[in-house]
Amino acid sequence: MKLAIAILNWNGKHWLEKFLPGVIQHSQDAEIYVIDNASTDHSADFLKQNFPSVKIIVNDKNNGFAGGYSDGLRKIDADIYCLLNSDIEVTENWTKPILELFEKDVNIAAIQPKILSFKNDKFFEFAGAAGGLIDNLGYPYCRGRVFDECEEDKGQYDDETEIFWASGCALFIRSKDFWEQNGFDERFFAHQEEIDLCWRLRNYGRKIFYTYKSKVYHVGGGTLSKQNPQKTFLNFRNNLSMMLKNLPFPKLLWLIFFRLCLDGIAGIRFGLKDGFPHLWAVVRAHFGFYAQAAETWKRRGKQQMKNYYQTKWLIFKHFL
Repeated sequence: MKLAIAILNWNGKHWLEKFLPGVIQHSQDAEIYVIDNASTDHSADFLKQNFPSVKIIVNDKNNGFAGGYSDGLRKIDADIYCLLNSDIEVTENWTKPILELFEKDVNIAAIQPKILSFKNDKFFEFAGAAGGLIDNLGYPYCRGRVFDECEEDKGQYDDETEIFWASGCALFIRSKDFWEQNGFDERFFAHQEEIDLCWRLRNYGRKIFYTYKSKVYHVGGGTLSKQNPQKTFLNFRNNLSMMLKNLPFPKLLWLIFFRLCLDGIAGIRFGLKDGFPHLWAVVRAHFGFYAQAAETWKRRGKQQMKNYYQTKWLIFKHFL
């Protein structure tokens, strides 16, 4: 089973310098690629001089996480892709249990490892934690992280189990499954494109898994921090587009309308807490969703799973 680790880079030379040596040391069963998203910090030259074993793919322009990976992966021949953020520290033998799980069950399309915080290694990290789930209103959350609150890792998720979505910061996926679903939706640019892809895979009966036997440490916010209004815009717009693509039709109309109302409340809360730019980002996200809606509808698959969620009314349970 041929494994390729693909690290998407955009002006992240400092992350490559810090974490790439560990990836090389602990990933001897894989070919390692860096897909450079038209960086301006001379990352490609740095790689050529310091890491000659790493293969470099240079994209013509920055098409974000979604488009950048789709462009770069077309040039990589492998059975399994590992999409790895540049700000991740991997551990010894981290790829072995992943590959064993793929070999064990041919119906598994994607797998994520346990993702802990690099800044506080006793806690799960926001982007993926112990595997992604979704509630009936389309809110993504994780085992070990609900909204902004992350749990301490006490072994409560030391298992191998099916999940709803695998985090894009350390995503192992069969290349066949990736391309059969036409990869990421490039219009998302960044954020929640991996949830959309996993949802599409599950709509067609494919499995998404988590294993605790593989462990990585993620810094988080390496490209866009939580304080950046653009992150708010992308998350709100992409979440609505993802729902329009993947929800079963009978529930679609009322759920989208209800979410638009809840987004309005969330926007006011963001405005009071984080400032007007975040409130305006939610407004822009709604108009961005409307602008894409016709094309999004065309991208709906021929089938949608009815029982897509793992819990109900998460936002009310959590905040109220």
